[in-house]
Amino acid sequence: MSHAYDAAIGLVRSLYDRSITTPSVLDEAHYFPNAKRFVSRWREIRDEALAANLNNMPRFHELMEAQRDISANDGRDWRLLILKAYGVAMPQNLARCPVIASLLEQTPEAVSCVLSYLAPGKHIPVHRGPFRGILRFHLMLSMPNDDSGRPACVMEIDSVPYRLADGACLLWDDTYPHEVWNRSHAPRIALLLDVLRPGMPLHLRIMSHAFMAAARLWMRLTGVTYGG
Repeated sequence: MSHAYDAAIGLVRSLYDRSITTPSVLDEAHYFPNAKRFVSRWREIRDEALAANLNNMPRFHELMEAQRDISANDGRDWRLLILKAYGVAMPQNLARCPVIASLLEQTPEAVSCVLSYLAPGKHIPVHRGPFRGILRFHLMLSMPNDDSGRPACVMEIDSVPYRLADGACLLWDDTYPHEVWNRSHAPRIALLLDVLRPGMPLHLRIMSHAFMAAARLWMRLTGVTYGG
């Protein structure tokens, strides 16, 4: 990543860290009650994810060059189908996923929504998200198992490993260091939501909306496409 990007993100993190001290993994019933809507329909969401055309989806670093170090580090694909980004809906992709689209309409706090496809053998090295104004909701849709029957993909958050089976979920703060390995011979597919953190003080709520507005401006200026 560029030094300017790292410096800017470091400053944003420090401003949030002064007021927010929650742990890396959070209780979705408290921080994201609408999680249950997505979990209850995970099989339908999986069907929509499996029907998508993987070859037409961009790799993460093709959407954001600053993420090349974590997306293109090993020559294996990390492809994304963007359904919503920083509050901006992607109609062409939502039209192909009516179940997800319906759930998002009922969940205004979900400001971003992505279907994430990790290629077999893909390793995402240690990295951190940009700011604590959002929480990451992770719903597993298709998790390969290893020879012992355990989920083969490991997500390590703040040095703690997590293995999510199909239909399992996790709500976590992606500003903590995290790393992912797909140690299998099949893609790992997950639904990722960015959810506005509830209960923030006013100045952080204002800053969060300003951050997302800047991200939307960047999307318009760069003309990024989100094909699927």
